[in-house]
Amino acid sequence: MDKNTAALDRETEELKHDKVTLDVARLIQQGRQAKGMSQKDLATKICEKPQIITEYETGKAIPSQQILSKIERAIGIKLRGKEKGQPMPVIVPSTSTTKK
Repeated sequence: MDKNTAALDRETEELKHDKVTLDVARLIQQGRQAKGMSQKDLATKICEKPQIITEYETGKAIPSQQILSKIERAIGIKLRGKEKGQPMPVIVPSTSTTKK
């Protein structure tokens, strides 16, 4: 193996995309099951193909912040940041109760 081939091998290894971590994959699966949803149900709810959910739950997907956000809202669990694994805050729309 010459010098250029070795350098190319190192570059190829360094350029691999990050995949969904196994802890996030487990959180998605547990959150989905806790809501009584199948992978297909979750996919339908977030307007994605069932294959996407399978890839996220097996750790094969390259994470998309948009998809993670939709999954978080659907299962009610934070999948990113310091609060990973915590319930999503429930936002209640405010209603005006003032009378004129």
